[in-house]
Amino acid sequence: MFEIKNLTAGYSNESSAIHNINISIPKNEICSIVGSNGAGKTTLLKSIMGLMPSKSGEIIFDGQDISKLDSEAISQLGVAYVPQGRMIFPYLSVEENLLLGCEVRKMNLKKALEIGYDYFPDLKEIRKRKGGMLSGGQQQQLAIARMLVIDPKMILLDEPAEGIQPNVVQEIGRILQKIALDLNVTVLLVEQFVSFAINLSQSYYFLQGGEITKESRVTKDNVHSIVKSIKL
Repeated sequence: MFEIKNLTAGYSNESSAIHNINISIPKNEICSIVGSNGAGKTTLLKSIMGLMPSKSGEIIFDGQDISKLDSEAISQLGVAYVPQGRMIFPYLSVEENLLLGCEVRKMNLKKALEIGYDYFPDLKEIRKRKGGMLSGGQQQQLAIARMLVIDPKMILLDEPAEGIQPNVVQEIGRILQKIALDLNVTVLLVEQFVSFAINLSQSYYFLQGGEITKESRVTKDNVHSIVKSIKL
């Protein structure tokens, strides 16, 4: 179980960007945080990852409060972060980008590459191509694959559907569901593409003005009504 308890966060010299956030995600499930620009979605992910200072509250991962740890320590615990814009290395090849991920947790290089290519076989075909020459969808696949090679327990994704063709978005969603199931990974994504996020998830939270204003489990019976009810 991953839990956030009464989290308030923001830069110390500014007013808080998120207020009294409470989130609970069962292990190996996909949860989405939906909301418009400026709602605090990225701030929330950065707080979990130790990139934004927490003013109060707890972030419980694997039974430990990680709210005061730095990002390197959190990565070592098994939390992987795919930021908005993917942040791949444009002058390195696909394979070199993946190998850099291995250094984070000293993974076996051959095994790590096999994991990345198993879930994103198209990357193997272009493994010598520079990251900057890839399409937006290929870059997103590479960014997620690079996180897989560190053998994560949890993956945080910031706007994974941004700037990607709809058919590629759906394929990425299918792979994320398979990753969560096969590798026992918990996935938390923030997203403005509501339909994609809700259909992918077992639970969702609606973030508005830095606060959670709606939340629900997602089932086959209520998924369409949830999507219709969310107005960004």
